[in-house]
Amino acid sequence: MLRLTDIALPLDHTPADLDAAVVQRLAITPSDLERVSVFRRGNDARRKNAIKLVYALDVLVKNEAEVLARFAHDAHVKPTPDIAYRFPTRAPEGWAGPRPVVIGAGPCGLLAALILAQMGLKPIIIERGKAVRERTKDTWGLWRRSELNPESNVQYGEGGAGTFSDGKLYSRIKDPRHLGRKVLTEFVKAGAPEDILTEAHPHIGTFRLVTMVMSMRETIEQLGGEYRFGTRVEDFEIAEEDGERRLKGLHLSTGEFLEASHVIMAVGHSARDTFEVLYKRGVHIEAKPFAIGVRIEHPQSWVDKARYGECAGNPILGAAAYALSHKAKNGRTVYSFCMCPGGRVVAATSEEGRVVTNGMSQYSRAEFNANSGLVVDIDPERDFPGHPLAGIALQRRLEELAFVAGGSNYKAPAQKVSDFLVGRPSTELGEVTPSYQPGVHLTDLQECLPDFVVEAIREALPVFGRQVPRYDHPDVVMTGVETRTSSPVRIGRGKDLQSLNTRGLYPAGEGAGYAGGILSAAVDGIRVAEALALELVPAAS
Repeated sequence: MLRLTDIALPLDHTPADLDAAVVQRLAITPSDLERVSVFRRGNDARRKNAIKLVYALDVLVKNEAEVLARFAHDAHVKPTPDIAYRFPTRAPEGWAGPRPVVIGAGPCGLLAALILAQMGLKPIIIERGKAVRERTKDTWGLWRRSELNPESNVQYGEGGAGTFSDGKLYSRIKDPRHLGRKVLTEFVKAGAPEDILTEAHPHIGTFRLVTMVMSMRETIEQLGGEYRFGTRVEDFEIAEEDGERRLKGLHLSTGEFLEASHVIMAVGHSARDTFEVLYKRGVHIEAKPFAIGVRIEHPQSWVDKARYGECAGNPILGAAAYALSHKAKNGRTVYSFCMCPGGRVVAATSEEGRVVTNGMSQYSRAEFNANSGLVVDIDPERDFPGHPLAGIALQRRLEELAFVAGGSNYKAPAQKVSDFLVGRPSTELGEVTPSYQPGVHLTDLQECLPDFVVEAIREALPVFGRQVPRYDHPDVVMTGVETRTSSPVRIGRGKDLQSLNTRGLYPAGEGAGYAGGILSAAVDGIRVAEALALELVPAAS
């Protein structure tokens, strides 16, 4: 079979047009073409009056060897790669060795646990939050009644922070083994729409993620896995053996000591108390860059018109997105982050007395506003030097300022762009209605952002307005603060994916500093699960 890439056709093309394009591209007769299937579909909207769909196709033809020979030097005509997933090892029947432990049931922990279970290793999954249905009720408690449960919220609980997001399933990571395809395939088995296998920028949305996560938990349990919800790891037992530090077990919030020699750390980027315990126990941990800023909201119709012109509203294209970046004069990079078409801004704090924003949308992306993070890069050496956990302190300080600026009741501080640009507190809304729940308090965002962030965003807004018309419209609303863009720490690991100085501990995913979204976290979970499994059950030679 052949993989053809960069096949572009108009929006209104027919299936017959696709076949004809293949015939023309390969210079074959229609009778030589046996089958065409779509591997990936995206769009090219650079020319708004001539938007095209762009395909990667798997094609079965007669005389494949002859066709490949004719296109030997064409990068867009190649044999279809083998993307099937193969387990690196499997536990023998009746395996009675150590049970691996996975801390955290977000995308990284979920896929790690699934792979371990599929290899017969019967993992134990420790999750400080609740099962996803109960967790959803607690999350709505904050959004609707300003009642925060510090152990069950947007950050903590089954499914992780990704459950209350846009559910984006694409990434720029290098993936030579096509592990991302394994992730998407498992998601489809669990009830995700099949189009995530073919869309260039697939997403799922919160409601579908909830049922998907439940289905995957059921699969893991059927394979011998064990979940322990409402259980927090409070300490790590580490001993010196033969001149090296080895993990021996976990002290749990239930009072239990769980013997554990192989543990995957998939705690996500907001497990601040866990990072503090790891640091105290001498586990190698270092500060890493992240970004801080606000959430910015526009009517989705504005974004659709800016990106798609007269094609805005075409159901094939769906809700439009954008990706923007600007290097400011103060040396800072301002960029859009986690863009959520047709979604809403949500309360995402996990600690009392602090306000954090995030964005989410459903599969339909049908809500009135688009939103994204508008954030500025920060660097440990420049902005929070001197301690591996100093980035956490910075996040907390800004979140506390946002809590006060919002009225000390979990409302978020918000400001119109026109007022932000001149340093004037907002007192009334205009054309754009903010979506944040439990509500916003109009004020001056300078009260809860560093000066360099304010300066950089002020410079970037008109630049982005020239790229996306009305991006800097006076009535556009910005809501603060966005601080949890990524983990503020990295838990160092070696080539064997174990901690640099603690054997048996496998840092993984966003919280450990090795991923930046649902798909990349899930892929990292697979990689770490494989490394752990090979340590327990070496592959047959």
